[in-house]
Amino acid sequence: MDAKDPSPAPSVTAPNPAPMPVFEREHSVTLNGQAIRYLARATWHEIREPKQGKDGEHEGEPPRAKLFAMSYTRLDVPREGRPLLFVVNGGPGSSSVWLHLGLVGPQRVAVDDFGRTGAPPYALTPNDDSLLAEADLVFIDPIGTGLSTMHEGQKTTEFHTYQRDLDSLGEFMRAYLTRENRWGSPKYLMGESYGSTRGAALARQLQEKHQIHLNGVVLISLALDFQLFSFDPVNDLPYTLFLPTYAATAWFHQRLSPALQALPLRTLLDEVEAFAQGPYASALLQGDRLPASLFDSIATQLAAYSGLGVDFVKRSRLRVSDERFFKELLREQGLATARLDSRFVGFDADDAGEKVEDDASYSAMAGAFKAGIQQVLGAQFGWTGEAPYHLLAPLYKSWRYNDHENKYLATGPLLRDALHRDPHLRVYVASGYYDLATPHAAGDHSLAHLGLRPGVRERIQVRYFEAGHMMYLQAEARRRMAEDLRRFLLPA
Repeated sequence: MDAKDPSPAPSVTAPNPAPMPVFEREHSVTLNGQAIRYLARATWHEIREPKQGKDGEHEGEPPRAKLFAMSYTRLDVPREGRPLLFVVNGGPGSSSVWLHLGLVGPQRVAVDDFGRTGAPPYALTPNDDSLLAEADLVFIDPIGTGLSTMHEGQKTTEFHTYQRDLDSLGEFMRAYLTRENRWGSPKYLMGESYGSTRGAALARQLQEKHQIHLNGVVLISLALDFQLFSFDPVNDLPYTLFLPTYAATAWFHQRLSPALQALPLRTLLDEVEAFAQGPYASALLQGDRLPASLFDSIATQLAAYSGLGVDFVKRSRLRVSDERFFKELLREQGLATARLDSRFVGFDADDAGEKVEDDASYSAMAGAFKAGIQQVLGAQFGWTGEAPYHLLAPLYKSWRYNDHENKYLATGPLLRDALHRDPHLRVYVASGYYDLATPHAAGDHSLAHLGLRPGVRERIQVRYFEAGHMMYLQAEARRRMAEDLRRFLLPA
């Protein structure tokens, strides 16, 4: 994390750039037996710096960046009353490609039932689980991802901060509603991973800054409180919240005792979560005051649930970080478990190492999604440029957090405020049992600590899937999730 404040952007005296080119084509597709005619449009939106104290005024201000977005709008149904769904992924540094070609768009990357993409050159297939039948779709690439870039002469990192990122996304959404005359549409926002961090914050910021009230927010692989994912000294929370996913991973790879292995996954997780929230959490809170006999019993139980050796757990002082777990669970087999989807395994050059050399689940899908988005840009939108589409830029390495520097970022309070200020706002949360980036127990912890008033909690719907971070890559999870989201977008 770079804690330094960004230097002021250089002044710009050049005239505004020429209008952004628009790439669009009309298409027809049949999804679930329903013929759908739609317009696919891709273009950039100029992001300018608002004048100090004059929110929303941009006259005379030079554009700083151009934000790229792709949209699908149905042509065979009236727009009036039709939902509009904005979609953003995470990272920070990720384009919107994963939700675009994994769950929401009219085409998706072809995968098998497990979520594997197969051999190159890969393939696209009509997406029967697309949400285009229910809503018009807008996929946003935050600045520095996809084809979104700074203008010449501007600092490339200017928008790579927590607040400026939110400002640019909120400004794009406001401008899109005006330009497309969609203020009268039901409005939804979907965010995955750091996109859920954005989603929670934007739900409140849109209300406060632009008077835009969302009908619903979809938060996939929830990341509201960064303390829950930070294996830092004297922060014991992650150890208890990652343990259920350690257990699910060990169960999947057949590393548990016969008795535990015989349990259904959800039954096992209920047992492990009770241990994690009770005896295990209590033991960690005691630190070095924990009696030796209790240390031994906790270590034995922790090893049983995680699939790790008792001696390894003891040497770790009952605190096994995610990196150590990736390497240790299948070390004897020369394998390392993946982070985004722990069902996947990889081969490291150093089997004795402390950290994995690569995330096997990301490596297994990156090539297919890059090939897919390049094909979609040309065939769906008619884009003919040669600029590289940045699938996942390493912006997280230097991302700045403004007034959250030197403390854990937490956007849960903003989601709480948004829910209390709008009695009609609804939230859908999706978590994967094999997600070791944002474990489901961490998401549950965040939701349980929002401090919601009676009745408000009922507006949050939580679903769990036997899959990973991008749970929709698994066929059954994608079908279930699509059914949930159709009802969410079109409530009775």
